[in-house]
Formats: sequence, C-alpha cells, structure tokens
Amino acid sequence: MFILNFLILVLLVLISVAFFVLLERKVLGFIQIRSGPFKVGLMGILQPFSDAIKLFSKESYYIYFGNLLIYYFMPLFGLMISMNMWILYPNIFNFINFTLGLLFFIVCSGFMVFSILLMSWASNSSYSMIGCLRSVAQSVSYEVCMFLVMFNLIFFFTSFNLINFYFIQALNWLLILAYPLFLILYSCVLAETNRSPFDFSEGESELVSGFNTEYSSFNFSFIFLTEYMNMIFMSLILVLMFMGGDFVALNFFLKMMLINFSFIWIRGSFPRLRYDKLMMICWKIYLPVTLHYFFIFLILMILIY
Repeated sequence: MFILNFLILVLLVLISVAFFVLLERKVLGFIQIRSGPFKVGLMGILQPFSDAIKLFSKESYYIYFGNLLIYYFMPLFGLMISMNMWILYPNIFNFINFTLGLLFFIVCSGFMVFSILLMSWASNSSYSMIGCLRSVAQSVSYEVCMFLVMFNLIFFFTSFNLINFYFIQALNWLLILAYPLFLILYSCVLAETNRSPFDFSEGESELVSGFNTEYSSFNFSFIFLTEYMNMIFMSLILVLMFMGGDFVALNFFLKMMLINFSFIWIRGSFPRLRYDKLMMICWKIYLPVTLHYFFIFLILMILIY
C-alpha cells in the first residue's frame, strides 16, 4: 500500500506540473498583455498534454564528443531525486512523520547540484560548461544559507521531524516570529530551483540555453519536470515551516498555490540579476543575518528553558 500510495502521489505531482506550466504561461501572458495559450482545448486547458506529446515525439540528439552514458543518465537521476523528496509529502499514511525528515530533505537537495554539474560536463559544450560553473557556485552558496535558516529552526525546536512544525505553529505562524528568515529562505529557494531573477545556469540571453543546451526530446522533458517538481515541493516546505503547516486543511494547498504564483509573478516582474550581485547578496547579507538569528534563538532558548 505504501508503494501504491507513493506511485499515485508521483502521478498526481506530474499532472500538477503540467497544469502549473499552463498557469505560468497564462499569467506571463497577462503580465505581457497577451492571451497565452488558448487554442488547444477549452481556453488552452489541453495545451500541457499537447506539449508533452510534442516533446516526447521529437528526435533525440546523439552527441559524438562527450560522455554518452552520463549524458543520458543524468536527467533521469535528477528526476529520481525530485521524486524521492516527495516521500516527505503529508498524505494519509503520514510518510512525513519520520524523525529525520528535514535531514532527508537537506541531503536530497544537496544532491540536485550533481545532476546539473554532470549533465553540463557530459554534454561537452562550452555554453553548458559556463552554465555548469555558474550553477555549482550558485547552488553551493545558497545551500549554505538555506541550510542555516533550517538549522536555526531545528536548533530552536530540537527536532528534524517536519510534522512537529504543525504542532509548533498551532497558535502562531513562524512567519511572524522570523519574517527575515522566511524572506531569506524564499530567495534561497528561487536560487536553488534556478528561477528568475536567479536563473544564471540557463541564462538564455548569453548562454543559448545554459546547462541544457545539448538536450532535446525526453531528456529535456526530464530536466523540465525536475525543475517544476522542485518548485512545487519547495513551496510545500515553505508553507510547512513558516505558514502554519496545517496539512490537514484546504488552505494549506491554497497557500502553496500562492507561493507558486509568486514564483511566476517574480519571473514576469524582475530582470535577471548580475552574477556578482547574486553572490554578494548571499555572502554579505543573507549569511550574516542567519548567523545573527542563530544567536537570537540561543538567547531565547536560555530565557525559555
């Protein structure tokens, strides 16, 4: 039953990714004063399925110069890691309720950079390699800040169990107690998922398509699915940790939708940042603030306990 439950969950996540892409295209269309997809099905509702059929039926490239085994395996590796993270989803069997849930998430999130790194290296393309170098530096930098934010909360509440955040926030959201930490974690999520304005690993204006330049057909589909599955899961983590975490209520999913909508809104509103500014924000602003919060939580623990 656990395996069946997980397979159903993954299927529903893949369907949600399809419609999330449709939502993104529609919202970006309204932001840019155009209609977005509207021809396939009623108001473009079948557009995601049309895109999927087109992507999977396209010809796949065969590269002569590069490591073929790693080139073909890495997109699938990234997708498998994204699916593994969904084990933490709070469903009826409470997969979420194991004591080291947050540690499991941190480990899986740390693995994500390896798929981009090896994809780019195996492609043997100069554009992919530049995207690879950017992505590795960006991921390592922002993972430090993201894990420090989580470590602050783990240290204060002395638990890796994600279900405890639901009980902790019974009376008050952590968003109110640690609003700067929420903003830092939100920015780190944007950087980790390679979303605008931090999408340097796939900077189309200067790198053709970045790390996925040499990918097409089903390989590109796997990369695409991985990115959007990560976005939806990261929004789930944000809501769980800072916005009540009441996963038994309907408004939990509405809050997730709000966070996902904000990702799209930011993409439509802000230009891509300069790379040196991205690094400066991480090391000169986010890191000191998270370390200061560590001492604030330490003082609070001494006063409370």
